[in-house]
Amino acid sequence: MKILVTGASGFIGGRFARFALEQGFDVRVSGRRAEGVEHLVRRGAEFIQGDLTDALLVRDLCVDVDVVVHCAGHVGTWGRYQDFFRDNVLVTENVVEACLKQRVRRLVHLSSASLYVDGHSHLGLTEDQVPKRFKHPYAETKFLAEQRVFGAQEFGLEVIALRPQFVTGAGDMSLFPRLLAQQRKNRVAIIGNGLNKVDFTSMHNLSEALMSSVLVSGSALGKAYNISNGTPIPFWDVVNYVMRQMHLPPVTRYRGYGGAYCVGALSEAACKLWPGQPAPTLSRYGVQVMNKDFTLDISRARHYLDYDPNVSLWTALDEFCGWWKAQESPYR
Repeated sequence: MKILVTGASGFIGGRFARFALEQGFDVRVSGRRAEGVEHLVRRGAEFIQGDLTDALLVRDLCVDVDVVVHCAGHVGTWGRYQDFFRDNVLVTENVVEACLKQRVRRLVHLSSASLYVDGHSHLGLTEDQVPKRFKHPYAETKFLAEQRVFGAQEFGLEVIALRPQFVTGAGDMSLFPRLLAQQRKNRVAIIGNGLNKVDFTSMHNLSEALMSSVLVSGSALGKAYNISNGTPIPFWDVVNYVMRQMHLPPVTRYRGYGGAYCVGALSEAACKLWPGQPAPTLSRYGVQVMNKDFTLDISRARHYLDYDPNVSLWTALDEFCGWWKAQESPYR
């Protein structure tokens, strides 16, 4: 079986491509930068360089491929809507079209639990609880991309979408690096009472879920799946565990939610006026994520994908911290 992994120069795509190679699969990877996938090429991956906004290139990528695992996309809490739409929706349309034209059997789409974020606390979210309106372009465009994927079923393409929450492990650049950088300047504060529980996902567990999605059959197809470790933990306990591992003082200052939300709004307004529109250190979306309860019901994945998250969050955090200490990073 040949698997194409898009976004393999990124954290999740790269880790899954390596996992698939270790399982003995024939793996093709795509990316804009050859240096980002050198470690995969050394392990036997085939690399085709290019930009996924090029529909003809994507069609070539899918030649003789059995399964596409689509991990490429625009992530983050800041940016222009058109950039999110291009990289999350238009690129996914290119991937879907290429799968159909090249008769790829299956498309596994990496979505995100962020599409549930609506500014409110949620415990045990199911896959059907998608909000009617989205608070952020990342959430909206990830949902639109899912719709493009599921729309291809009527043309014979087997599809599955995974919605992981707060994925971490070696290679994670999304959450903790920013918090570490800010805490070194003593700028991080607990928002609210600090008791909000959230779900995290070990990258190893997500790789297992992606592989199950590649191999599963029957009634498991055609569905979206929440993916997490299934053990909600107070967000700030997790942050302070990382701080201790990195020999930084724990976060002990508190800031009210209303005040933090206003600061986030002002920071966003200032950054939009600043040349280049740099990302604000605090955004309204980030305030919501760090303050609200946000946990997932993963029973559907357990049932249909035989998903069993056996790597603990603490193991994943230790992995991240060991990797981060070894990096020559601009954040350090």
